[in-house]
Amino acid sequence: MTSMSEKRVFSSRLLSCLVAVSMFFLILSCLLLFRAGDSSLVPRSIYNLIVVDSGSVEPKLSSCKEFCAESEPVKRVTSCDPSRALLKVFMYDLPPEFHFGLLGWKGNPNQIWPKVGNFSDVPRYPGGLNLQHSIEYWLTLDLLSSLTPNVARACSAVLVHNSSQADVVFVPFFSSLSYNRHSKIEGDETRSTNDILQERLVEYLNSRDEWKRSGGKDHVIMAHHPNSMLIARWKLGSAMFILADFGRYSDQIANVDKDVIAPYKHVVRSIDPKNSPPFEERPTLVYFQGAIYRKDISSAKCLDTTT
Repeated sequence: MTSMSEKRVFSSRLLSCLVAVSMFFLILSCLLLFRAGDSSLVPRSIYNLIVVDSGSVEPKLSSCKEFCAESEPVKRVTSCDPSRALLKVFMYDLPPEFHFGLLGWKGNPNQIWPKVGNFSDVPRYPGGLNLQHSIEYWLTLDLLSSLTPNVARACSAVLVHNSSQADVVFVPFFSSLSYNRHSKIEGDETRSTNDILQERLVEYLNSRDEWKRSGGKDHVIMAHHPNSMLIARWKLGSAMFILADFGRYSDQIANVDKDVIAPYKHVVRSIDPKNSPPFEERPTLVYFQGAIYRKDISSAKCLDTTT
């Protein structure tokens, strides 16, 4: 029994010695690394953050003023090399009645798009509540400008003429504008223009090789107004939709796995900063009820944030 007890004590002491020696060499190696400077395995950028003024352990932090002054602003170029763009986009040349024709634009014979380089040739998107769904207008103009000389823009997405070179296929149908302006039956019509355009769009896409090649999975379709594309959404559900929310779609048609949520455009008048109190001086939180007409003319509910 005595020999067994002595062996346990010896083993315990040996283990303690090994731990102590290991800690000693660990500390020694760290000190050698810190003193080695540029010749060490520690990168100089990391070394400067750890060791400042011969042993001080206070980190050296660059102020925003110093850093931001040295950083270069995002450059806007007047021409974009498609090979360097972040996203290559092929856009269908749909007839004007699907896009700018809905704004009353009429080009020359066989002219599909307005001349983006000439601002007076581009029709304006209607104001008021229509503006909250104007992303279809701005996205299309941005893509058109990618091939227009002397238009300054970021080289993010650029149009390509060959669909086999594209990452996505863009469908330039102003579906929200079509719903807002042409969803009602007018005069002697038996069907609304909005319904007819949707059916023609489905027929057009199903006939395209680009759609057949991917089953529509690489297509981008704008359906920002919750009531837009009511007919076509069920037949084009494999595509990527640009939506305001998922509120009026089934999970099979619209979901976070494939679609993009684009927020409403801000249409409430901004307050002059000189007349706007800071956050700390605002005791009341205001939020709108949620109907379509819910902007600055809508009834609102208030909460006391001081409690």
